[in-house]
Amino acid sequence: MRIDILTLFPDTVNAVLHESILGRAAKKGIVEINCVQIRDYTENKQNQVDDYPYGGGFGCVMMAQPLKSCLEHVICEAGERRRRVIYMSPQGQPFTQETAKRLSRDYEHLVLVCGHYEGVDERFIEACVDEEISLGDFVLTGGEIAAMAVTDAVCRLVPGVLADAQCYTGESHWDGLLEYPQYTRPESWEGRSVPEVLLNGDHARVERWRRKQQFLRTRRKRPDLFDRFQPRDDEDRRLLAEIKKEAGRRQISAPVTYRAATEDDLPAILAIVSDAREALRRRKVDQWQGDYPAARHFLADLARGECFVVLHGEEVAAFFTLSTHAEQSYAAITDGKWTEGMAYCVLHRAAVSQEWRGSGMAEKMLRCVEEQARAFGLRCVRTDTHRKNKAMQRLLREGGYRYRGNVQVTVEPGRDPARQAYEKILKK
Repeated sequence: MRIDILTLFPDTVNAVLHESILGRAAKKGIVEINCVQIRDYTENKQNQVDDYPYGGGFGCVMMAQPLKSCLEHVICEAGERRRRVIYMSPQGQPFTQETAKRLSRDYEHLVLVCGHYEGVDERFIEACVDEEISLGDFVLTGGEIAAMAVTDAVCRLVPGVLADAQCYTGESHWDGLLEYPQYTRPESWEGRSVPEVLLNGDHARVERWRRKQQFLRTRRKRPDLFDRFQPRDDEDRRLLAEIKKEAGRRQISAPVTYRAATEDDLPAILAIVSDAREALRRRKVDQWQGDYPAARHFLADLARGECFVVLHGEEVAAFFTLSTHAEQSYAAITDGKWTEGMAYCVLHRAAVSQEWRGSGMAEKMLRCVEEQARAFGLRCVRTDTHRKNKAMQRLLREGGYRYRGNVQVTVEPGRDPARQAYEKILKK
């Protein structure tokens, strides 16, 4: 790809386009970017490139002759190539990622003409220009900034400029969506943490999360793009249906905190238990289907300082019990094993209020569990859940917990005691 930029300020443009990625690509010969001084092609001693407009008006207009002579020179120098002459103009079609794709795919030589002052003589546009491109509905003092933007966007699509095609196919606007959020080290910064899904090494889950974030970001920031988007496959359609369903749920709009529960919180905790029990019954999960957990269990938790409520503002949105006492049933784990030599705490009873399900509150609750585990001076959290409780299993996996095996817990007569055991080692 060769790009010639016709400009009155070649040094300024060169300084930008021959640095960083494009500069390295130019040194390797992958792209060729030339900034050509229009003033060198004038036909008078004053090197005049502009004159007053016919009909009067403010400012001056760039003359057709220097522009055409400059254009003829670069065309002669470049030789026969698939070529496109483009005038950078506020009257042109808005530049988009699709335009960049087209120019990088269909042409070997681009000539970008930078106007200045009050524009260029219309006769040059009629005689020599193939298309006009605009950066948007605003006016700049010259075409140089627009030409640099077009050059950068087009050249980065040329094979070899970037390390891999995936460097741009996952970015904003490639398929009509905005890019997913990006994070780097440290894992926690000013109280803000990297999403847990990005830390677990499950590439399939990471890709699904990123695709969903593209949808959510585009819908929030660019609803015009979201309305035009067409799903590419069944997975896109499932994600869009999931987002639509979640949109009807309550949104987290206040700080989420937690504290030790008190007896005053017991009615709210028991109401959450009742809703959770019914939800498990509908899903045919034999967990919490008898008298457990009941008020007496939570009163015992309160007495030991092990019961906590998760708050949305001042509202109880979830609860959890975190115990530092060893769980006897965990010693008889089968089909796997726990991490050896780790002092641990146990997540026993936890649930999110019905109106907060699907809002991200469950993930917030797990973060509170981890914060309290550290407050206890422990880095290992263990828990268990029913083998049919797929929602809890998914929440734990996405929260960084690893399946460790199977355990048998104490339950009421006639209930299923089999549980899947999970563990998470918290980072220092």
